[in-house]
Amino acid sequence: MPEHPVLKHRNLRAFFQESLEQAIAHQRVEVTDPTLTYLVNLLTHFVHAENLFERSAEGLSLKPLALHYRDAIQAPDALARSVALQRLGDCALFIAGFFADYLRRRPVDLDYYIGMGGTAYASLANLRDRRLADAALGEIFAELAEKFVAFVDLLAEIGEAMPGRGDRDLLRLYEIWLRTGSARARRRLLDAGVPLGGRAQADTRH
Repeated sequence: MPEHPVLKHRNLRAFFQESLEQAIAHQRVEVTDPTLTYLVNLLTHFVHAENLFERSAEGLSLKPLALHYRDAIQAPDALARSVALQRLGDCALFIAGFFADYLRRRPVDLDYYIGMGGTAYASLANLRDRRLADAALGEIFAELAEKFVAFVDLLAEIGEAMPGRGDRDLLRLYEIWLRTGSARARRRLLDAGVPLGGRAQADTRH
C-alpha cells in the first residue's frame, strides 16, 4: 500500500497550505491570506496528537469544550482569558472539521462545537483590552467567527482525504445540513441524488 502524502511529506506546513488552497478553490470560499496562514498553523499544530489531547490521570484525553469555557470565564486576567478562548475556538474548529463522525457518538454534537467555537472566536475579536499590535489578529478571529461553518467544511474535505477517512452516511450528511446549514453537506447530498425540498434551518450561520 503506497504511503499517504501527509505521512511522507517533509514539510507538513507546505502540505496543509496546498491542501487548504485546493479545498478553498473547490468549495469557492473567500479566505484572507492572514486567516489562511492561521488555518495552516492550526492544522500543523494539531496534527501532533499531544497538542490536541491533554494529559490526565487516565492518560491523554480530549478536554471537553465546557471545561475550556470554564477556564476562560475563571481566568485571572485578560491574557489568560484570551489564551483559553483561543484554545477553545481552535479545538472546536479542528475537531468539528476532522472528527464529525466522532462527535456522532458523543453526548454533544457538531452544532454544539460550531456554536462554542464561533462564539469563542467572536469574543476574541471583540475584546476591548486587546493591544493595538494585536489588531490584525482580531480581524482573523472575526473572520473565523463569521465563516466558522465554511472553515469546518474546508477542514472536513482535507480530513476525509486522510487514510481510512470518509463519511458515506447520507443521513448524517442530511443531519449536518439541517443543523448547521453547511453548503458542503448540501452539495454532497445533491450529488448523491438526495432531494432537498427546503433550506437548512441554520443557513443564516454562513
